[in-house]
Amino acid sequence: MPIERPLSPHLTWYRPQLTSVLSIAHRASGIVLSVGSVLVVWWLVAIGAGGETYRATRTAIASPMGTLALAAWSVAFFYHLTNGVRHLAWDAGFGFELRTAYRSGYAVLAATGLLTAASWLFVIAG
Repeated sequence: MPIERPLSPHLTWYRPQLTSVLSIAHRASGIVLSVGSVLVVWWLVAIGAGGETYRATRTAIASPMGTLALAAWSVAFFYHLTNGVRHLAWDAGFGFELRTAYRSGYAVLAATGLLTAASWLFVIAG
């Protein structure tokens, strides 16, 4: 009778670490950006179509769900951007020490929050 056990490595064996969570979040933000890019194309097509199509699109974007989607897209954008810079540093051979990896991870989170907040304040202030 074979022993039934999970394949190695199995997620239930490991405690989530900042570096692994940020890596998964980087992939998720890429997916959010892809979906958001499709919506940007939809918005551009609506501008070209004009009239009722544009009004309906603008109404959808200005709705609470549309605003929430824009907020999620902007967080994903700034996270993916800043974490991408972090990955470029890693590709160049920098930042592999555990302490540095954690510091750069927290810096990515702080920069994401600051850049997102600054962009939304800029938009709201007009």
